Amino acid sequence: MLTLKGEQIFLRALEPEDLDFIYMIENNEEIWEMSATQTPYSRFLIKQYLENAHQDIYEAKQLRLVICDLDETVLGLIDLFDFNPAHNRAGVGVLITDKKLRGKGYGKEALALVSEYGKTHLHLHQLYANISVDNVHSIMLFENQGFEKVGVKKEWSLTKDGVYKDELIYQLIYVH
Repeated sequence: MLTLKGEQIFLRALEPEDLDFIYMIENNEEIWEMSATQTPYSRFLIKQYLENAHQDIYEAKQLRLVICDLDETVLGLIDLFDFNPAHNRAGVGVLITDKKLRGKGYGKEALALVSEYGKTHLHLHQLYANISVDNVHSIMLFENQGFEKVGVKKEWSLTKDGVYKDELIYQLIYVH
């Protein structure tokens, strides 16, 4: 049985065929603020990234999974990043690319699957997420999955409009 399969979605590893999808996401200026990106990525760099995506999470310190519906339509990405096996923690981020598909439970199910995977397979003690104070949908998503707001980084991110925004820190500490 596939560990990373839910009722509506499944999570899979990146494939070479994801080049155009990743290129579109990484070069979408609307999401740069969330990912701290400031410059576009070339197809060449993304192709190199995909060629190395097979690296183990212990080597790469990150894991990017594609969120697909059961018909194998690509819906978005979920990332474990800043993986720290010495302290048993990782950051997590979720993106459903089509705004019309947000709020339908895909991100919720992906986050639940990755949270369980982190606990049972990676033996994590905790996951954390950094969420912009105005990202109400993400705040609700993470809170509904048991993440707790533990702090605020004041004036953390500078928007393209020249405004500094606070960033919230959420944690999910597993009970073992």
